[in-house]
Amino acid sequence: MDRTDPGRTDPARAPEDRARDLLARMTVREKVAQLTGVLPQALGAPDQVTREKLDAALSEGIGHISGVGTAAGDAVGIARFNNEIQAYLRNHTRLGIPAILHAEALNGVVAGGYTSFPTAIGLAATWDPEKVRLMADLIRRQMTASGVRQALAPVLDVARDARWGRIHETYGEDVLLASAFGVSYVRGLQGDDLRSGVIATAKHFLGYAMTEGGQNMAATHLGPRELFDVYAAPFGAAIRLANLQSVMNSYSEIDGQPVATAPAILDDLLRGRLGFPGTVVSDYRSLHYVVHRQGVGRIDDAGAAGLGAGLDVELPGPYAYGPGLVEAIERGTVPMAHVDRSVLRTLTHKFALGLFERPDVDADPRALTELSVSGRDLSRTIADESVTMLKNDGVLPLAADVGSVAVIGPHADSVMAGFANYTHPPFLEMLRGILSGRSRMAGMEQALSDPDPATRATVRARTEELAKIDPEKVARESYGARSLYQALTDALPGSTVLTASGTGVLDEEPADIDAALDVARRGDVVVLAIGGRSAAFAGRATEGEGSDAATIDLPSRQLALVEAVAGLGKPVVVVLYMGKPYALAGVEPFADAIVTGYYPGPEGGPALAGVLTGEVSPSGKLPFTIPRHVGQVPVHHAQKVGSGQRRTDADQFTGYVDLDKSPLYPFGFGLGYTTFELSDIAVRPPASLTDAFEVDVGVRNTGSRHGAEVVQLYVSAPARSITRPERQLAAFGRVGLAPGAAERITFSVDMRQLGYSCEDESFVVDPGTYRLRVGTSSEDLPLAGEFTVTGERVEVTEPHAYLPRCTPAGWR
Repeated sequence: MDRTDPGRTDPARAPEDRARDLLARMTVREKVAQLTGVLPQALGAPDQVTREKLDAALSEGIGHISGVGTAAGDAVGIARFNNEIQAYLRNHTRLGIPAILHAEALNGVVAGGYTSFPTAIGLAATWDPEKVRLMADLIRRQMTASGVRQALAPVLDVARDARWGRIHETYGEDVLLASAFGVSYVRGLQGDDLRSGVIATAKHFLGYAMTEGGQNMAATHLGPRELFDVYAAPFGAAIRLANLQSVMNSYSEIDGQPVATAPAILDDLLRGRLGFPGTVVSDYRSLHYVVHRQGVGRIDDAGAAGLGAGLDVELPGPYAYGPGLVEAIERGTVPMAHVDRSVLRTLTHKFALGLFERPDVDADPRALTELSVSGRDLSRTIADESVTMLKNDGVLPLAADVGSVAVIGPHADSVMAGFANYTHPPFLEMLRGILSGRSRMAGMEQALSDPDPATRATVRARTEELAKIDPEKVARESYGARSLYQALTDALPGSTVLTASGTGVLDEEPADIDAALDVARRGDVVVLAIGGRSAAFAGRATEGEGSDAATIDLPSRQLALVEAVAGLGKPVVVVLYMGKPYALAGVEPFADAIVTGYYPGPEGGPALAGVLTGEVSPSGKLPFTIPRHVGQVPVHHAQKVGSGQRRTDADQFTGYVDLDKSPLYPFGFGLGYTTFELSDIAVRPPASLTDAFEVDVGVRNTGSRHGAEVVQLYVSAPARSITRPERQLAAFGRVGLAPGAAERITFSVDMRQLGYSCEDESFVVDPGTYRLRVGTSSEDLPLAGEFTVTGERVEVTEPHAYLPRCTPAGWR
């Protein structure tokens, strides 16, 4: 091929036009190579890349280099690896098509040395999407500097089943909250121009968090109306409002069909109804799992079905999109039109990213390292905002002159407590699990099962080397993380701070409750650092990918520790580490105060200590509902009229015979060290069903110190013949005020944001009376108003394309 061809070299032409020109010059093998990826380990990463390995894997080109963050080292290693791979593709393949390197980046780049932030559920607890845009913008700059141009994030699953282990990866249970954070993340990551951006990959399409029994990868049972109105909504918002460029499929099945091969989901719904323009990439080994896990068809069937459904790129490497697909195309059993449309999408992205003009990066170690570790102040700010106080009987904040504080519990002096799955330290722990046989990472089996014995031996040796690294030590030394015990020692220089673990996180781990009680007796106040552990497939977890739970109680030894410490008669402050709702019946009655930081990242210790000592007034709000018992699951604030916690006086049966139907702590709840008064609601009705209505509310800090409140607007929409949520979050705004200060906050909500799928599944807005309630949680709603809209039902042509505006505390 003439590489000076204008279709290839003229950046002024549209990326799709350039891609079409290139597509017309490609062989079948070159096309199929663009539809898959390769793991860096197969190429010899990080430091044993050879020409022979590159020839074996990349001679026809390649679509993606998969999972570079966990195989190519730190920022410098990744940059050098990128340059080596891109140079080979440019100089030693016929067409010189660059590769897209991708990595995980849920709450920071998952690779050694990069800044880490609170896990996604902690981000959501800030109710501050603008901070997440800033975080994603930093991730964008860090990734582009090392040549990584696609991130396998954000997770836009709406999560309402507390048994599911991956809730911490999500933005919680609410459609609007997930949509707002998803839009902000995608805008920050992709930027204004993909030539300086990173492609965001929203996952897991669709309904992945609502699986049978709350189990990861299990079947999803959702009707088409709920699937579209609830679970597709955050994806739709990211597509229509932030130009989302990539989507990853769910491992699950919907209505009996694996999503990876379901045209009704990946084509009709995603591309048709939601207008998605980009590439669909498979969750790792999806097509392999279709055949071998779900028992559907054979390898050839999976390849044809995947392409037919619109699954563009198979990751991390070829299974159904390998040599067998080439043969099927040549036999005519797979339409070339299906192949060409997926290749076109992949090439269009490569042109849009500017990879043909500049595939390599500047691998200057000093600049790359400085950028990769930047953002620590932002991480601390987000951690501060995320801390949520659930209970306070007056013991908090701790007095500055408190004589002694005993910090007790499995998380008292552990910094790993702050790191959830899909951060680098738990990845190191996962490697130990793989080698011991107690862990299997979904989709990564290929990394240790390469058909080449030499490559397999090299990968295993490298894995064993990494597994020798102590994750706790890495978290302390590489991230500068401080445990809660250390942070309280720093924050209370005039006090004696003592610590003992008492028990491990899990019941089978070492425990010495008596020794912990001896330490607790010496404290004037006891801080109990307890909760869950999110691990990367390592089998030593209460939650995480592949760590689902039939119950949602904390392990029994932790509960025994709580009860024993409470029996000492001292003030007890519980600091709860969690990424999902836990049943707290064995904790709440024994605690004078309860604070959660979720999994707050490396700045979690100081952030939590800041709240406990009063340096920071807590302002986080729950992004999920905390039930009283697993029997209530799924329970969430937006349940339908007459169902769950939204039973009415007209119901013959209004609850359980053995339990209050209400949750222990509602969605949107969180206490602070000051008080706020909401008053003087004013409503401006919409002129029509395609207009916006406005709600204006006064907010005053009536307490004695500065604080922030999250004002929340809920709407109850009229129901014609389809049931609706009894209330749904329609807008929110975070307001910071000094003592005595007041502010008026105005919400503007487009009526089309309140649309739903009607009788024939058209997405519509109905006339009728809309009831409004404003407050500080989904249950504390002191202000009310309503308006009535007349006229005919309106069909919404672009569903999920609307987010509210909030002034002066706007984030949109």
